[in-house]
Amino acid sequence: MKALNYSASPDRPEAVDLVIPGECAGLRLDQALSRLLPHHSRSRLSRWVREKRVTVNGRAAVPRHKVWGGEHVSVSPQPVPEERAFAPEAIPLDVVYEDETLLVVNKPPGLVVHPGSGNWSGTLLNALLAHAPSLAQVPRAGIVHRLDKDTSGLLVVAKTLAAHTHLVRQLQARSVRREYLAVVHGVVACDGKIDAPIGRHPVARTRMAVVATGKPAVTHYQVVERYARATLLRCRLESGRTHQIRVHLRLLGHPLVGDPVYGKKRGAAPVDFGRQALHAGKLALTHPATGTTMAWRAPLPADMRRLISALKTDAKSP
Repeated sequence: MKALNYSASPDRPEAVDLVIPGECAGLRLDQALSRLLPHHSRSRLSRWVREKRVTVNGRAAVPRHKVWGGEHVSVSPQPVPEERAFAPEAIPLDVVYEDETLLVVNKPPGLVVHPGSGNWSGTLLNALLAHAPSLAQVPRAGIVHRLDKDTSGLLVVAKTLAAHTHLVRQLQARSVRREYLAVVHGVVACDGKIDAPIGRHPVARTRMAVVATGKPAVTHYQVVERYARATLLRCRLESGRTHQIRVHLRLLGHPLVGDPVYGKKRGAAPVDFGRQALHAGKLALTHPATGTTMAWRAPLPADMRRLISALKTDAKSP
């Protein structure tokens, strides 16, 4: 094989020009390409052939086209979303605190924290890489814990490898204090604690559930204010399982208002709300560099303030 021009840059990949060697004679084009370009999957190469991104002797080919050696082949790679997931993007950040070690942001609802299926760009990670390019040297751009897309509130980001390790250990030791404000369906009678293991739902694999084989999860909840058909709770986590508060409050019989997965059907609440009414309002931890305890608060976002105001009005209605 003779490669004349190749660049592995995911942003602007250049064409790959090669000559089919004699040992590939008799193979289908996609089979030959998978041998010659092993860093690309065969399915990806076949897709590029179907998309007319591959030519043989200057003409577009099909995956089943057989080669006999000596053909001049040109491949024009198409970047896949996964390869562009860690690109910096100029997305505004609400920075609550920043020093050489830590960065604390107040995440708005609707912002995905980390790239994943269906969300390979426009995430908090992309915004962080634009805000502090040095985060490219830290695992996951320094993100050590997450919030769901439609949950708002505080997130801490490690700006150094040492800080990342320190914060992960604090999370494992459950010494990071995280408090949330949640608006739930129904009137909660008293404060309490939910101690129930959480794992993947046995049937709906995109959801979490309380299952015997799950990981330990503890949520403390405290009544802040009661309305006619809803309650404002303060929730404190001992653990940090995926969807923990959402799953636990459903188990309690008081799911979050607006929760599309674990809540009630739209229209069941006294006030319609377009997301789960959950806000990470307080974060406290030990500073990795100084050893001092630090704490931050983030006020309720405007949409949750409007929700609470509407619930209060509903409570006064005859």
